Formats: sequence, C-alpha cells, structure tokens
Amino acid sequence: MHILIAPDKFKGSLTGRVAAQAIRDGFAKVFPDAAYILLPLADGGEGILDAFRDASDDVKPAGTTVSDALGRDVEASWLLMADGTAIIESSQANGLWRIAENERDVQRSSTFGVGQLLLAAASAGASRIIVGIGGSATNDAGIGLASALGCRFLDESGNNLDAIPLNFPRITSIDSSGLRKLPPIRVACDVSNPLLGPRGATRVYGSQKGLPPEAMESAEAGLSRFAEICGAHFGTRFQETPGAGAAGGLGYGLMTFCSASLESGFDCIAGALGAEKLIALAGLVITAEGSLDSQTLEGKTPHGVSKLARKHGVPVYALAGRLADEELLHGHFDGIASIMNSPMTLEQAIESAPQLLELAATRLAHTLRNSKS
Repeated sequence: MHILIAPDKFKGSLTGRVAAQAIRDGFAKVFPDAAYILLPLADGGEGILDAFRDASDDVKPAGTTVSDALGRDVEASWLLMADGTAIIESSQANGLWRIAENERDVQRSSTFGVGQLLLAAASAGASRIIVGIGGSATNDAGIGLASALGCRFLDESGNNLDAIPLNFPRITSIDSSGLRKLPPIRVACDVSNPLLGPRGATRVYGSQKGLPPEAMESAEAGLSRFAEICGAHFGTRFQETPGAGAAGGLGYGLMTFCSASLESGFDCIAGALGAEKLIALAGLVITAEGSLDSQTLEGKTPHGVSKLARKHGVPVYALAGRLADEELLHGHFDGIASIMNSPMTLEQAIESAPQLLELAATRLAHTLRNSKS
C-alpha cells in the first residue's frame, strides 16, 4: 500500500515535516510494509519555506539582511530552486512574530523589507518568484515594498514622504519613474479578504497588530485614500480583488506595484510541488493541521488535499489538534479525528504534540486495518 502523508504545520508546535514524520511513525507500527511518501504542504503565508525545503532536494538556501516592520535590520531566509524560482515568505521581513507586543505600531510599520527580499531574489538571478504572504505586522497596502523598489510618495509641495501608513493622508502624488522591474511574481495567499470594508485588512486584522479601536476609522480612511491615489496613477483598481487585504494589504501592493498574480495559496504551492500527481498515485492520503473547523473549508491545506484526493477517488483522512464544526467537515473527508486523548492544557498539548500526533496516527491505522478485516 502506498500512503501519502500531506500535513500542514501545527502552528506553534510542529513544522509540516515533523508532523508528517510523526504520522508516518504512527502508521508504521500498524502497516510496517507500506510505502510512505511525505509531502508537507502549506496554504500560503508562514510555512511556505518549510514546504518547499522539505519537498525538494533542488533548493539553495539564501539569506538577506532586510528591514523588519519597524525598520530594524534582521536576517531573512528565502530559497532559490534549481529551475530559477525564488521562494519568499513575506513574514521573514514584516512578520508579527518579530515584533514584541509592546512594540507594535501598525501606523509606522512598513513592508520595506519585503521589497528588499524581492530585490535580493532578482539580483540572485531568479527567473520567477513565489511569495507566500501572511502573518504580518503591517497594514500599509505595500507602500513600504514600493518604496524599496524605487517608488516615491510626495506631498502637495513635492517633498518625499516616509512610506508608512501615518503619511497616507499627506500623499498627493506618486513618482514611479524609478520603480524596479522584477521577474513574474505569483502570490500564494490563504485568505480572500478585500482591501477595504468590514472584511478588509484594517477591520479584520488591525487589532491583532496593535491598532487601537479609536484609530480604526482613520486607518481605514487612510488606506482607502492611498488606494484611490494608486488607482489614479497606475490605472488599476484592485481594492475588491479577493486576497487584496491579505497581510495588511500586501496582496494589493504586490498586484499594484509588481503586476503580481494572486492565487490560492494551496493551489499555488501544491501545484509547484506536484501534489496532485502524488495523490493520484496513492492508495491512502492522510492530512493534518493544528485546527480543523469551518475555516478549513476556505482554502486551508487539509481541504485542498481532500479535494484532490476526492477528484482521484483516493480515501483521505484528517487529524487535528483541535476539532470544531465537525458536521461541516465530515462530508469532505473519509474520517477526521483529534489527536487529543485526554484533557490537558494548551501548553501541555503543544509540548506533547509530536507524541500525540503519532499516537493518533496509530489509532487511525488500527481502525483502518480492523475495518478491512
């Protein structure tokens, strides 16, 4: 039997690779003679580097000194594939994980470092770029990225303004004559939020980045004004495009300043890694993620794996640390199960995640073997 194991990361506890190994080890206790293929995946944003690094030997790790969201120098990792594709994870530069909670200042935070990563990839000879966006500390619609690429943002007197959201109300024109041309860019995005409105970047994600409630409306107004100025200058209008609001409007910025294409993060990554072919050849598929709930059906890795498995008539099962909305999920998997086997705190669950996942995989394998006997 060929078993394909295609999990996403368990955020805060397991990388996709470690999760896949734990599932394999659990299954191997029951099916020691099965052939196992490990294919850690991601659905955009954080985790894309691990997915490509783990799935291919034709990878050259790279590192670049860039600015974090607050302008401090940090070392950011990225990858260069043998075929010339650069893999970039935007949160390596503007990630919320780099900013302490008491330091968060979204109106002064910038995606400048993401632009530096793109320039580094182009300078290294990349012929195309895949950018996973998500987990950002910014809400700047890509103005920082554009500044790094050579755009200037001017006030009514023609003076240069710092490329941060605080200056959105002062911008009256854009000088894009120095905007750097880049290789084709595909953006792997795991959300469908527009730039503006109740589901937009500011109102959905602003508070977790440190934006106080009383500043929400002014931040939204600034973002809207900036988008109007960009639209008038470039002749584009991406505010309503699904994914434009991802990563604090970085999706919008990449489309506007880099002519990037936004794609379902899972489809982009799974397609680049040949996931569908591997799933079609398998006799059984196991996927997993930290949480399985209604949001899983909005482009998350387990749902993407499920759709491909169902397309090719391959049984697919899912494991998760947390289960909710099970009635919605059951129609998409042949079985779902929690890895939790007793009450415990979140800290205990995170610490024991590899062992819990391995044990859950063994329980599932026993169930499958018994159902066939």
